[in-house]
Amino acid sequence: MANVVIVGAGIAGLSAGIYALKSGFDVTICESHIGPGGNCTSWRRKGYLFEGGMHWLNGSGDEKTLNRLWREVGAINDATRIIYTDPFLVCDNGGPRISLYRDIKKLEAHLYERSPEDTAAIRELCRDLRRFARMIIPIMDIPRLKVKGKKPLRPGDLVRMIPALSRMAPLISVTAENYAGRFKNPVLRLLLSNVVGPGYDAMSLFFILGCYVSGDGGYIEGGSLAMAGNMENRFTGLGGKIRYGSRVDRVLVSGGKAVGVSVRGETIPADAVIVTADTLAAADTLFDKPLGEPWVAAMRRDTDLTMNSFLCYGFEADLSELPESAIFPLDRPFEHAGMTIKSLGFRNYARYPGYAPAGCSAVTVTLSKGDTYAYWKRAKENGEYEARKRELSDAVLDRLEEKYPVLKGKAAVRDTATPLTYERYCGTYHGSWMTRTAPGQRRAAYPCKVKGMNNVYFAGQRIMPPGGMPPALLSGRTAAQHLCRDFGMVFVSP
Repeated sequence: MANVVIVGAGIAGLSAGIYALKSGFDVTICESHIGPGGNCTSWRRKGYLFEGGMHWLNGSGDEKTLNRLWREVGAINDATRIIYTDPFLVCDNGGPRISLYRDIKKLEAHLYERSPEDTAAIRELCRDLRRFARMIIPIMDIPRLKVKGKKPLRPGDLVRMIPALSRMAPLISVTAENYAGRFKNPVLRLLLSNVVGPGYDAMSLFFILGCYVSGDGGYIEGGSLAMAGNMENRFTGLGGKIRYGSRVDRVLVSGGKAVGVSVRGETIPADAVIVTADTLAAADTLFDKPLGEPWVAAMRRDTDLTMNSFLCYGFEADLSELPESAIFPLDRPFEHAGMTIKSLGFRNYARYPGYAPAGCSAVTVTLSKGDTYAYWKRAKENGEYEARKRELSDAVLDRLEEKYPVLKGKAAVRDTATPLTYERYCGTYHGSWMTRTAPGQRRAAYPCKVKGMNNVYFAGQRIMPPGGMPPALLSGRTAAQHLCRDFGMVFVSP
């Protein structure tokens, strides 16, 4: 039985490990952190659970193609409760709220009522949403692979996507903010421009909205911890081994092929190595010299990093009357890392059991305005890191309390995660969360192998821009397929 070592126990690493185990390999995962999940992460502080990874899941719906794969790797099972927030986003500007609903007829009627001056633009928006609601993520197998349990793509699925495919080119060519700019109502403009992060193309906006209105995009109760834990249980239940607190220093290559990994000077032999740590970081640090493969160079050149800071608050108040997910403009903008913050968005977990003590609520604000890595790195080097975190947390809390007086003086717990936090605990390159797909930006997947280095494979969200959990899942599956083909094994996809 061939022995495989996987670098990283995130979604990609667990996915690759599960499929490799099912296909007859012996698998060990080396993970630098104390638990699974990678960027799919959440954490507890003094009785509060703060979500820092999954906010919605593509493939949560039973009828979606990805749902089968999430079930194969154990992320979802029959006991999983999935929460479908509706409305899934609200713009709360102090007057009549504008909301994004899952039912497209309800959404269209609501937008006409709230913004009659945008009737034509709303009609076009909803027409395109109906097209993108038919989009699926096709599940493909690599060529010349022996597969057990193969489930071919249904021709009808591709036909249903044709109307959306015809709209992709114009939506890829503009940013989501530019698309939102065609609406006259400032509240609707603000709402649509904040569905995705700044600088993303408009197709990303429709991909997300289409996911929601198609009945997908639910949230697994328990969040990232539950999802990663489910996959860990599936992996270990199949006989896989995970070594936590084991940061891989080097992928060992001899005679042009992988022979193992080094962990703090200890050699762990292997017949193959799958690297699921952040590809940009791994390509620079895990080999005797940085990888110079053309596709790696292209990734270094073309990757536009998405930076997030998470401002987490535990409030001693029941906030179930507030929206679950909302954006609101600031009467008093503030400066952060050389940028002006004019609006804030938050997620309110008051209705979610187990996220806070009785009568209390967990709230997370996500800031994704630009590349802030250098700002936080400089603060760390100057001994100002904790002070800058507190300063940002104070500014955000002040605006939250100003907007919602019920929060005044109720913040019992505060926790801030910056790009440096994700770099430290998740090993992500510059602490980036995903890859931004700006207008004209590359969307095609990168290869998962390099020339002249046999039995070394790459997986992870960076391989399939813009990233996120589905690309992590799919790239892990693809890496396992390459492994099976190279070793003459049958890929098992029950």
